Amino acid sequence: MRRAVYSVSVILALVFCATASSQTNPGHDHGSGTPAAASAPSLPHPGRTVTFPSAAGEGSGYLALPKAGGKHPALVVIQEWWGLNDWIKGNADRFAAQGYVALAVDLYRGKSTTDPAVAHELMRGLPEDRANADLKAAFALLAARPDVDPARIGSIGWCMGGGYSLSLATTEPRLAACVINYGRLVTDPATIAKINAHLLGNFGGKDRGIPPEDVRAFDLALKAAGKSSDMKVYDSAGHGFMNSNNGEGYDPAATKDAWQRIDAFLSPALKP
Repeated sequence: MRRAVYSVSVILALVFCATASSQTNPGHDHGSGTPAAASAPSLPHPGRTVTFPSAAGEGSGYLALPKAGGKHPALVVIQEWWGLNDWIKGNADRFAAQGYVALAVDLYRGKSTTDPAVAHELMRGLPEDRANADLKAAFALLAARPDVDPARIGSIGWCMGGGYSLSLATTEPRLAACVINYGRLVTDPATIAKINAHLLGNFGGKDRGIPPEDVRAFDLALKAAGKSSDMKVYDSAGHGFMNSNNGEGYDPAATKDAWQRIDAFLSPALKP
């Protein structure tokens, strides 16, 4: 049964990746090619839900805080196509334990799923302008907090969220660091020129939606524009390889290395 669900998810993701054409719409992005874990009670998390005004109405997210006082660096954490689930909240908790104020934005505004077909529809139905407005509002919320240094805010996302992490870097000039985990890329020089953040990217060599040649073209365009970038392709990995709930798509070795790269990148980029 698990293999059958996996096959359906792969087909949905690959068909969608083959038919999506716009490079500038991260909301219509690549869904994870593997299913999330079966439905289970939500895990306990030490953070809390917060709301904030957004140009597209009221946004919300999961806020995880460090234990120590004082000013901290901060991260906008961006979901996969499944929604704001336990895995994303767990990543926010992980960053908080490292000293970041982490805000995982709920782009679907209360909806999440473990069904690939539903995830596909939620992603396709997400208005790009609303998602971008919510992310910018989340950045503003973090920048206004007394426990955050507004000069040390970054973003990180996976899958659909990887594309939106890059989108935030193109629309928020104050963003200091941006991590893209197998998210939609751009090569338009005018769009790339807007990026001020340092960029890190982790991609799967077997990802049919974001093939290695697209990653290389993106990296070349960044370097041609004088941007700071570090892109890596894991030859054995596919799309969604960092999520341990993703069954056969999870790649433990690539994930371990990707997390090491993320931690080594964010620390000097955001911490004094």
